[in-house]
Amino acid sequence: MSSVSLTAKAIRRGLLAAAATTVATSGFISTSAIAAEEQVQKVERIAVTGSRIKRTDMETASPVSVIDASSIIASGATSIDDVLQKMTSSGGAMTNAAVNNGSGGNARVNLRGLGSNRTLVLVNGRRMIASGTGAASTVDLNTIPVSMIQRVEVLKDGASAVYGTDAIAGVVNVILKRDFDGFELNAQTGISGQGDADETSLDFTLGNTFDKGNVVINAQYTKRGEASQADRGFSECPIAEKGAAGSKELYCGGSSYSQGGHIWGDRNHGITATGPEGAYAIGDSGHYGSYVDDGKGKPKFAYFDENVTEADLSGRDGVYHDFTNEDKYNYAKDSFLSTPMERLNLSFAGTYELTDTIMFFSEAMYTKRWSEQQMAPQPIWNSSPWVYDSSWMNKELIGKIQEGEKVSYGRRMVESGSRDFSQTVDTIRIVVGLEGELDNGWTWDASYNKGKNDSVDTLANLHNLGSINDAVLEGKFDPFLQESWEGDSIAPFIYTELNSGGSELDIVAATLSGGIVDLPAGELGFAAGYEHRKESAHYTPDSLTSQGLANDPRVEPTAGEFSVDELYAELAIPLLADLPLAQQVDLSAAMRYFNYSTFGEDTTWKLGLTWRLYDDLMVRGGRSTAFRAPTVGELFGGKSPSFDQVVHPATEQTQAEVTVGGNPLLTPEEADITTVGLVYSPSYVEGLSFTVDYYDIAITNTITAVDSNYVANQCLGADGSLINTGTALCQSSNISIDNTGRIKFDNGLQNIGATNTSGYDINVAYVFDALNLSWKAGLDTSILSSYEEFDPDGVAVDYRGYITGGVGAYAKFKSNFNLTASADDWSATYEARYIDGMDSFACKADTTKCYAPSVDSIVYHDLSGSYDVTSTVRMSAGINNIFDEEPPYYTGNNDSNTDPFTYDVLGRYFFVRANVKF
Repeated sequence: MSSVSLTAKAIRRGLLAAAATTVATSGFISTSAIAAEEQVQKVERIAVTGSRIKRTDMETASPVSVIDASSIIASGATSIDDVLQKMTSSGGAMTNAAVNNGSGGNARVNLRGLGSNRTLVLVNGRRMIASGTGAASTVDLNTIPVSMIQRVEVLKDGASAVYGTDAIAGVVNVILKRDFDGFELNAQTGISGQGDADETSLDFTLGNTFDKGNVVINAQYTKRGEASQADRGFSECPIAEKGAAGSKELYCGGSSYSQGGHIWGDRNHGITATGPEGAYAIGDSGHYGSYVDDGKGKPKFAYFDENVTEADLSGRDGVYHDFTNEDKYNYAKDSFLSTPMERLNLSFAGTYELTDTIMFFSEAMYTKRWSEQQMAPQPIWNSSPWVYDSSWMNKELIGKIQEGEKVSYGRRMVESGSRDFSQTVDTIRIVVGLEGELDNGWTWDASYNKGKNDSVDTLANLHNLGSINDAVLEGKFDPFLQESWEGDSIAPFIYTELNSGGSELDIVAATLSGGIVDLPAGELGFAAGYEHRKESAHYTPDSLTSQGLANDPRVEPTAGEFSVDELYAELAIPLLADLPLAQQVDLSAAMRYFNYSTFGEDTTWKLGLTWRLYDDLMVRGGRSTAFRAPTVGELFGGKSPSFDQVVHPATEQTQAEVTVGGNPLLTPEEADITTVGLVYSPSYVEGLSFTVDYYDIAITNTITAVDSNYVANQCLGADGSLINTGTALCQSSNISIDNTGRIKFDNGLQNIGATNTSGYDINVAYVFDALNLSWKAGLDTSILSSYEEFDPDGVAVDYRGYITGGVGAYAKFKSNFNLTASADDWSATYEARYIDGMDSFACKADTTKCYAPSVDSIVYHDLSGSYDVTSTVRMSAGINNIFDEEPPYYTGNNDSNTDPFTYDVLGRYFFVRANVKF
């Protein structure tokens, strides 16, 4: 990644070269030398992400990083998420190929760790359709073909005044090839050092420039193979911890929903509750024990004989016996470590001169994705206890379970096979418009942007427990008999879940920009525009799932839409010029008015200042407000279950059943954003550039659900009793724990609390010649000063320096270094990526209760190179993660015993690439 200043110069040089060609060939350019020179100056004015006003310098009041196509190629990336997710300013939870559980095959970027929904993704400066599975609300980066990318501009500042909703953490603007001329073919293949996760990509780009315009066509096909958690030592089984605090040990654990079935007896069997509202009272007695005085006048259960307790049985190997850790099911061995996918991207871009001053332009993108995930066979359980009746149920349990006892039952459905997830997703985006120039030099454009995303996802080898439960109650299905879960007996209850979803986007927009008047310090720039946007989305779950007849809790459908009208204006005001310590001082201002059909109207604004003291040094800063409107899914999303990782002393189960869902009463998130920075390019060291920027983002009215670990530990005591019942958090959670040890609670979306984060971004870049070679070095560093979220009761939850079990990692320090050496016919690039050590969020309260309360820092090393075999053929190759660094284990991990959002799980990876261009 190059520095902002150096990239700006490179882009300007390229634009000037293109301008020179235009001067020679275009029909509407004057043949006089003066007119030609004026045209070059006009072309040199470029649109920078974060502003609608074209200018001659990319160094604006807001920090912008640029990733060019050569950097993407050197990384071996076949999808842009591979590059964006490695940026030091990215963090938190970012779905990618390594996320098997819950990713749906999607790929997202997450700037500042504030959530993918707070990072706006644009294509050529215009909104991209929300895409992926279900009622998608963020952009699936799989829909953007890498081979069509010219560069990516990443604005690390709020920009709602310029672009509208979602631009809180920043903006990712993907600039696609528009003026490509010729033919280019690429073929790439790669494989991990373990011989899995193979990936092949083929693409071609064809472009032609003619008298009146140009056309670019691109096609890319990518196929990615899978890797299994069973094939890596760090993930071959779910690691669990045992032993006393301070002396924890690790062992291969698993799920208590085990092969052969797990039976939990009822300690209250035979007890009639005599307390108020059906509660147990002191003196209530049954088969296993009675309720006694706990010394404070409250009932406490006590066994008659500690050696005679309710059943805790395993049916593994076909013989019921007391359940031990050895009976837990190793669900990791059936899960993907990296998920397979096939993807087809088709792209088109074209322009045509209608008159000397009006140009028609069009863009079209189509993506079809086939993706898969695999998880262990379904864990099933009875939502209501089954009564043991030896007259027709398995008599092997006589003496192990009492007659008439209500028992809970869980089972891993190994006999039916793994749960196989698949998605087929179609995404299309079409933009048509006109752009032109008025007699006074002002430019304008008008466009229509249409996007549509449709998805079908399936989940095979599920079981209709509603029908199974009916069969048990009718005495037609003995759940305690192993043969009942096999072959023809279970076949009628097995089904494949079929869900469908989609989203749609319509935008009509118009922009006008130009110079209003020449002031003593320069030209007063102006831009204004109007935008009408309509968004809709839907999700239709499988009929069995929507009725709650499957084993998992009921999933409700989602459907809804909203529209918004927006007006915006922007000014670039030159204040001072050519003065001591004030070579150029500019003020920028922007404001946007918006009116949503769902919640009404409001405004947002932004002010920025650039102060160039002299040629080498510029100081910049900005102050803005930003907002994020609730999406269709957040407003109208039906309730559905999520199984989140938790660590809680009341249970050995590591997953909680969390009910999530939308809320039609949601209002927008609001943010106050401050940035301050400097850009230094010392004239005495040619090619050296240095930038440092401070950011502070304060979000209120946050639309979120509280971290599941936090809810469980705030609202449930170590003995499973309810605690903190007077807080809003615990009252809304409706938390409980069942006989199997599964924690259940509600965690729907609300406008609750706030999120505050601040930190520094530092970039050093140096371009120089030495040893008859051209060199380019870069160092990007992000320092996280604070990251706090506030729960409904105003209690701050500090994530800085912590790695979590569900929302990713928030390292205090991240740094990327790259060094490229180039000759006439070859180049080589070395990259190093550093992630600071972190503490486990699950161990925050007491580190002695954790075996691994922290993770060490880690450095990934990559090496790549290319060689020009001929003038038209280039060969490239690379090795990522040269030293085969394993992802770290930590207590309270997310998946694969680590955090696949943050760390590389595949290990050493090789790739080769052939490029043909003429």
